[in-house]
Amino acid sequence: MTKRARVIYNPVSGRELIKKALPDILRVYEKAGYETSAFCTEPEPFSAKKEARRAALAGFDLVVAAGGDGTINEVVDGISELERRPKMAIIPAGTTNDYARALHIPRHDFVKAAEVIYKDQTVKMDIGKVKTKQQERHMVNIGAAGYLTEVTYEVPANMKAIFGNLAYFVKGAEMLPRIRPVYLNLEYEGGVYQGKASMFFAALTNSVGGFEEIAPDKVFGDGKFTLIIVKTSNLLEILRLVTHLMNGGKHVNSSKILYVKTDYIRATTLGPNRLMINVDGEYGGDAPVEFIALRQHVEMVADTDSMEIDIDPRDLDAELKEEAFIEQLKQLEESEPMSPDDVEIDSTLNE
Repeated sequence: MTKRARVIYNPVSGRELIKKALPDILRVYEKAGYETSAFCTEPEPFSAKKEARRAALAGFDLVVAAGGDGTINEVVDGISELERRPKMAIIPAGTTNDYARALHIPRHDFVKAAEVIYKDQTVKMDIGKVKTKQQERHMVNIGAAGYLTEVTYEVPANMKAIFGNLAYFVKGAEMLPRIRPVYLNLEYEGGVYQGKASMFFAALTNSVGGFEEIAPDKVFGDGKFTLIIVKTSNLLEILRLVTHLMNGGKHVNSSKILYVKTDYIRATTLGPNRLMINVDGEYGGDAPVEFIALRQHVEMVADTDSMEIDIDPRDLDAELKEEAFIEQLKQLEESEPMSPDDVEIDSTLNE
């Protein structure tokens, strides 16, 4: 019986280059033995999610998400509640492409990304269910809250298209001086954190925001979130944590970080301030929020025997830009001390 694949693509992703590459992408899946068709997402909300669900119910064997991390999230969201879930593949065409980075999918060539299907390798990936008062949805990579997570909302689309990851670094540097703590009650497997934090992350891969060492010991399919709570809102301490992160993931050893593995997270605020939840780079409702790990829930096409990813020259260029940004942070840290009002923001509930 002939296998069928449905490519769900976002026409505005990848500076709209995905449309030009579509015939070659379809040809790859045809050569891999799939009768292949395509669906172009529409401006209406949840277009990719609805089509993914329809394709799954129609019996398609493979659903391909071609777009950014938001498109991947929608496709996963569309199939996650179904008893029969088709295999998934991704064609990364977004700004950070964290999920592709985690799965060792080429991130600068759409056709090469599709050709990973020839390796006939997959990995069963954990998915997160995220519940807020406003909605219930799924996440593939990251759930987060706090001031720095708002970078995602504030970077204009045209800036992301032109500058890519660098746009986030620039906006992040701009936002650093106005970081304020939030006060949290955060329950997780084996413990409770109650106190101040500038942000928290619930990660399902090791790649977040272009950083590959956010969760350096992450094991795919273990049924666990990597929970990271940044317990400080001190500007200089946050700069040090960023440099430790860029230096082999050493941030996990800091006393200013809570770093644990857990299959659930429940977070509520202890104060009057609104706490917006970021789900795979998009607004996902307000706290209180619950994260539940669904172990090995979706089978993803991946390059599982690739221990190291070949470095594309454009990756090197991005790395140089990131290194320059970190050097600027170090210079800021070594410059004249800031006044206490600039550095220490508010008092702690718990240290």
